[in-house]
Amino acid sequence: MDSNSKIYVAGNTGLVGSAIVRMLKRKGLNNILSSPSSHWDLRKQHDVERFFQFNKPEYVFVAAAKVGGIMGNKNHPAEFIYDNLMIQSNIIDTAYRYGVKKLLFLGSSCIYPKSPKIPITEDQLLTSELEPSNDAYAIAKIAGLRMCRAYKQQYGFNAISLMPTNLYGINDNFDLETSHVLPALLRKCHEGKNNIGHDLGGSYQHPITLWGDGTPMREFLHVDDLAEACYTCMEKYDEEGHINVGTGEDVTIKELAETIADVVGFTGGFNWDTDKPNGTPRKVMNVDRIKSLGWEPKLSLKEGIKQTYDWYLENEKDT
Repeated sequence: MDSNSKIYVAGNTGLVGSAIVRMLKRKGLNNILSSPSSHWDLRKQHDVERFFQFNKPEYVFVAAAKVGGIMGNKNHPAEFIYDNLMIQSNIIDTAYRYGVKKLLFLGSSCIYPKSPKIPITEDQLLTSELEPSNDAYAIAKIAGLRMCRAYKQQYGFNAISLMPTNLYGINDNFDLETSHVLPALLRKCHEGKNNIGHDLGGSYQHPITLWGDGTPMREFLHVDDLAEACYTCMEKYDEEGHINVGTGEDVTIKELAETIADVVGFTGGFNWDTDKPNGTPRKVMNVDRIKSLGWEPKLSLKEGIKQTYDWYLENEKDT
């Protein structure tokens, strides 16, 4: 890619897509194409066909997807599998047919088994049962990376797949019904800080109720670090298999909640609702392959949360 390259970022207004756009602009790559949903429905092959025919992109980042947390996946599994299958299939196939030089497809670490060997290596894909709470989304993402591999095998199309861990950062979704764990915790702590009670001892913050028991372990990566990994792979990675992207380090959900509370200034404490599901017990990925390309995450978890909270405060009315 160079300053004249026509680069299409599908999903450019979302968490990942907007981070990729910021990264490209920092590197002087400003010939960026987008497909506003008001004009182009990526679930419809005709719309995708017309977009490629009109714009003729040379490089494609597939960051468009229907995403959500546990409740979103539980309540809308048909939408999660249909929308994602259609979006990614339309873009990958059309990109190949219109001569795109290279395509990067973004999956998710939820493609891996419910109880994987830790740390999770790329070869553990499809070795055992998926986590049932988000299997519709996971199956769609598995189909996407397999499609990239098949088009490379049969047609020689340069399509690569990245599997990022749990992401967060600027432009995240903070809706408590549909968001992932980190932005949901951040919003709950922020609102809890402002929920002041009073008694004879003075004012106090009410405790927050959280799902599960706080023991599951998760890995978190700031989306700006993922964007840099995408650039590294566009420049240096052309292999058939997918590649993990993460920090290689994990924390318990309890530790995450305490870190967020510290950043936000919430002191009310937490009540853990053990009747609600924990999800996968532990999830941390092996990231040796991506690091061998020269990429390393730069933001610590606390630094990333602080940056995200600052953005949330500036954009609270819009989230």
